[in-house]
Amino acid sequence: MTQRAAILVLGAGSWGTALAMVLARNGHAVQLWGHNPEHMHSLQQQRQNQRFLPNIPLPEQLQPISDFNTLSLPVQDVLVVVPSHAFRATLQQLAPHISPETRICWATKGLEEHSGLLLHQVVEQELGAQRAMAILSGPSFAGEVARDLPTAVTIASPDIDYANDLVQLFHNRTFRPYTANDMIGVQAGGAVKNVIAIAVGMADGMGLGANTRAALITRGLMEMVRFGTALGGQRETFMGLAGLGDLTLTCTDNQSRNRRFGYALAQGQSLTQALESVAQVVEGIGAARIIDQLAQQLDIEMPIVSHVQHVLTGQLSVPEAAMALLARDPKPELL
Repeated sequence: MTQRAAILVLGAGSWGTALAMVLARNGHAVQLWGHNPEHMHSLQQQRQNQRFLPNIPLPEQLQPISDFNTLSLPVQDVLVVVPSHAFRATLQQLAPHISPETRICWATKGLEEHSGLLLHQVVEQELGAQRAMAILSGPSFAGEVARDLPTAVTIASPDIDYANDLVQLFHNRTFRPYTANDMIGVQAGGAVKNVIAIAVGMADGMGLGANTRAALITRGLMEMVRFGTALGGQRETFMGLAGLGDLTLTCTDNQSRNRRFGYALAQGQSLTQALESVAQVVEGIGAARIIDQLAQQLDIEMPIVSHVQHVLTGQLSVPEAAMALLARDPKPELL
């Protein structure tokens, strides 16, 4: 394929590396930045991300870097794939090295923890409200993307031309992006689904069965819809890839770090032990706190999120949270 663009990917974890690999396999010149020089040196020398995606070679078009001053090409597009807690600081590091015309997409899922802001609001504050921006989200485990297994995602942007450009950058025989214009809904879905996955992991860790898992996913989807629409998202978004699709994936497969974390808690591990067993960032922990706070401010009923937060803060044990959810008064299903 003819090289069409120079792209900078920020974040050399599993997901950032996997997306950089998709772009590089499509023939684009990709520079993958990571904050840890030793980790990036390892990627340069071994030509694979041995820590997160072992034994999967990096494409020739992918160049790992750890210093923005080593950018070798003018950057047209930036893809940010760092944890939500590092999102603002990463943009601040990036800002001096890009032009006003550089477009920003992110595949980070979550809200800014201390402020409760959606990430497009953080981009506006740090890089300007007029900048072209988009979000990539959907049911996608990094390992499967890196191994070139079929995956479909949503790319949402108010700028349809930018969204279509991103589709052209990413689309190939195994990676299929769909466009949308609801950035708020896509961001809300990506944040809530991680908290619900912790709840499902807890239930599975207690051995509560498939019926309980299905109930939590379905009721969790209702909480996602309430939260997302209250923020200004479109209800239809939550029936798509970035809503129901991502929720189902994250809640039903052990590749999900949030699900594994909840499972570990239900098996009697402490918060610290559960985090150590996952050995990667668990976005649902910070998301539970800020979503629970926002739900109270917006007067939205989100009992699953609330009970997960109570477990994380030590107010309830996992069995106590499960029993408290079951003890809630009956109500119409669709309210």
